[in-house]
Amino acid sequence: MLVSGIELFQAAKKGGYAVGAFNLNNMEILQAIIEAAEEENSPVFIQASQGGIKYAGIEYIAGMARVAAETAKVPIALNLDHGTSFTQVVQCVRHGFSNVMIDGSKHAFEENIALTQKVVEVAHPNNVGVEAELGKIGGVEDDIVVDAADASFTDPKEAAEFVERTGVDALAIAIGTAHGVYKGEPKLDFKRLEEIAAATDVPLVLHGASGIGDEQIRKAVPFGITKINIDTDLRVAFSQAIKDVLAKNPGEIDPRKILGPARDAMKEVARKKMRLFGSAGRA
Repeated sequence: MLVSGIELFQAAKKGGYAVGAFNLNNMEILQAIIEAAEEENSPVFIQASQGGIKYAGIEYIAGMARVAAETAKVPIALNLDHGTSFTQVVQCVRHGFSNVMIDGSKHAFEENIALTQKVVEVAHPNNVGVEAELGKIGGVEDDIVVDAADASFTDPKEAAEFVERTGVDALAIAIGTAHGVYKGEPKLDFKRLEEIAAATDVPLVLHGASGIGDEQIRKAVPFGITKINIDTDLRVAFSQAIKDVLAKNPGEIDPRKILGPARDAMKEVARKKMRLFGSAGRA
């Protein structure tokens, strides 16, 4: 069933677990995510980035998600991941997205607040949840590139003011994660996370979680992390499974025999993440 992101955020915060948010680019990825959620009896965010929407088309993304939600036995929220414009948010709301992320982190503090307020004013009357970002998370997310030198951690005092003035349902924070493949072992700033959680009392979101060690994830969730984004780990499983199939049978031309194993590999990744995040059995 398709539900508002607000519902998933509040249930996760109350229950002390995090919901996985997995990026959708094609049918096989969607099937892998939904099958994993049903087998683990877990709520889940399926989300499309600007690149995913550009690749598949918003009509296909929304249509596939609607079909999945209508048949699934677990609560599903369809989220816009890293939306950067008000126009794009409105487009997603009109196409049935139940959560939107407005990423105004590239703007100055006041501009970020103004943009986020505008999004909240449109989303909330339609029962659509709103996630915003404060601080700059490094790495590459489709067309969004943040160099390490430009990445900045979230300031707890600014976070408190931002949440109060915007009325967002969740806040994505920068505490040491990055998008894409890590070159070294990432270290989360747990002291900063604790301070942000104490200052805001709002569901917090961890982006760039692929590659973060399990122990750090387990430690982060009790501090209020209620949504954890996973994309790179799915891509790695997807591409490796396809390479394995073609290595064994270079002459294979049946898409089902090539993409089927990739779907199964992604499903196992998603299932493990749901158990790690504590959302398994929470649907």
